[in-house]
Amino acid sequence: MRVMGIETSCDETAVAIVEAPAGPEPVGRILANVIYSQLTEHRRFGGVVPEIAARAHLERLDGLVTDALSEAGLGFADLDGIAATGGPGLIGGVMVGVMTAKAIAFAHDKPFLAINHLEGHALSVRLTEDVSFPYLLLLVSGGHCQLLTVDGPGRFTRLGTTIDDAVGECFDKTAKLLGLGFPGGPAVERAALTGDAMRFSLPRPMWRKPGCDFSFSGLKTAVRLAVEKLPANDQQAIADLCASFQRTVGDVLADRCANALALAPAPALVVAGGVAANAYLRSRLESLAASHGIRLVAPPVKLCTDNGAMIAWAGLERLRLGETDPLDFRPRPRWPLDPSVSMGR
Repeated sequence: MRVMGIETSCDETAVAIVEAPAGPEPVGRILANVIYSQLTEHRRFGGVVPEIAARAHLERLDGLVTDALSEAGLGFADLDGIAATGGPGLIGGVMVGVMTAKAIAFAHDKPFLAINHLEGHALSVRLTEDVSFPYLLLLVSGGHCQLLTVDGPGRFTRLGTTIDDAVGECFDKTAKLLGLGFPGGPAVERAALTGDAMRFSLPRPMWRKPGCDFSFSGLKTAVRLAVEKLPANDQQAIADLCASFQRTVGDVLADRCANALALAPAPALVVAGGVAANAYLRSRLESLAASHGIRLVAPPVKLCTDNGAMIAWAGLERLRLGETDPLDFRPRPRWPLDPSVSMGR
């Protein structure tokens, strides 16, 4: 079974093709995975500009579809389905991907699958690792920070979420305050390598409190106040602040995950999303998982950030269950994984 996946929810234009047996085996194979990063378009603005992102998707997507087919050595006739991110995300970009996927599906009489972008992250680990349901998921990215139990495709129960800002947004804000550039996550991680993680004492919002929710707005404010007091051009102080910030985030994530494991014990802790590429945070979560006698599983770094392979894989998992979507599907700027929670939360 082979599925093409199209991802256009933010600032990565991506197309991939994956294959796997038609049965329930979790591990698949990536036949093509092409990505156009829009960093050049957005870097001078210090963040993603939705209108520019949508135009870049429109300009690049057709060529990437052709490139993916060429890389895989396949034609449209060899595909079993066409999947695209249907939300959540920047709605202009999502519309570009959905309309392209619908056109391909209609023209070549293939099933169309509208994929929740978050489900793409949530299931991506099963593309490369033998991970069975259920598992506990920590989903951490620039726009999302959630703890969920995953019982299967479309079967999610949210245990906690951020009550204000996402952890990835906090990384980006810290990098911007320190003049480290965009994207902020990798920049902060690099600077922290030579820093003293104990130099700055920063607040750990929600730490050691009941429940599984997160909060990062207070930490952002504390970083801003610390930056205002830094000596000019003191690179060591910048590295120390990055390391202290990263340690603080690790404390919070480990604490919240421990609460989640107590609430909903699981045989595996999975971390996914762009922030999951951070090696330090992975090590902290690895230690936590080991202390609970379970394993930590994370996608390869290249599959942590937005990519078409995770969308194709989520589409393949759904297609194996006989699920498809109609061509009148409407793109969604918001789309919670757990349908029982408020759309506005």
